[in-house]
Amino acid sequence: MRKKVARSKTRKGVAKRFKITGTGKILRRKQGRRHLAECKNRKRKRNLRKVTTVAAVDVRRIMENLPFH
Repeated sequence: MRKKVARSKTRKGVAKRFKITGTGKILRRKQGRRHLAECKNRKRKRNLRKVTTVAAVDVRRIMENLPFH
């Protein structure tokens, strides 16, 4: 009888926070919009709406938590 091979599961919290594009880049939302928005100017809040790419340092850690992507 064969041994079962342990496989890693997808971390659902990571799957909800990050999106992988067709070319393999990882997108994330920007921080800083949750609260204290009164003191931030309009331009800053508008720029915080946009998504940005994940730093190259963090890509490996995120991809380890998303094994099926």
